[in-house]
Formats: sequence, structure tokens, C-alpha cells
Amino acid sequence: MELIYAIAIGVLAGSGVWLILRPRTFQVIMGLTLMSYAVNLFIFGMGRLTVGRPPVIDPGATPDPAAMADPIPQALVLTAIVIGFATTALFLVVLLASRGLTGTDHVDGRESES
Repeated sequence: MELIYAIAIGVLAGSGVWLILRPRTFQVIMGLTLMSYAVNLFIFGMGRLTVGRPPVIDPGATPDPAAMADPIPQALVLTAIVIGFATTALFLVVLLASRGLTGTDHVDGRESES
């Protein structure tokens, strides 16, 4: 399971970097979004990947740190999702304003030859 999880993070991060290097602003925004997803999955994975264990503690059991999940990465990812959504909305508004003012959506302000 860890291998599949690591490959998913790598694919998201690689796709995000590739899109960030593209010349159009919408592709850059999508690349930033994919990078934020990769970072969120990475942070979430830092809290241990366990199957069949209770989210925090089993009711009626003695507190055993090995039997509990760490709630801190879960809270960090939840906060990052909310902040990422707001940042993406702001980027889209800036994209639309920039396109309206310049007439193009290229990052460098020039149309490509292709």
C-alpha cells in the first residue's frame, strides 16, 4: 500500500511541476493545484498508513500509542484543503482580470509561435 501511495504522490507532483512550467496561466494554476494535492497526501501519509485501526482510539481500550492514529496531520490537511480552495479561487479571479486587461492568458504576455 505504501508503494502505491508513494507512486500516486510522485505522479501528482510530477504532473504539477510539468503544468507549472507551461506557458498559459490556467495550466499554471492547475499545476499549483496538483502540487497542493501531492503535498496534502504527503502530510496525510506522515500520520501513518494503517488499515483496520480506529481513527483515534478504540473505545474501552487502554491508550496505546501504537494503536492510535495521529490526528495532527489530519487537521493540517483539512486546513490546507480550505486554504488551497480559497487560493485557487483568488488565482482564477486574477487570471480573468489579467486576461481582460492584456487580451492573452500567457504567463509572459506573448502569444506562442505554435
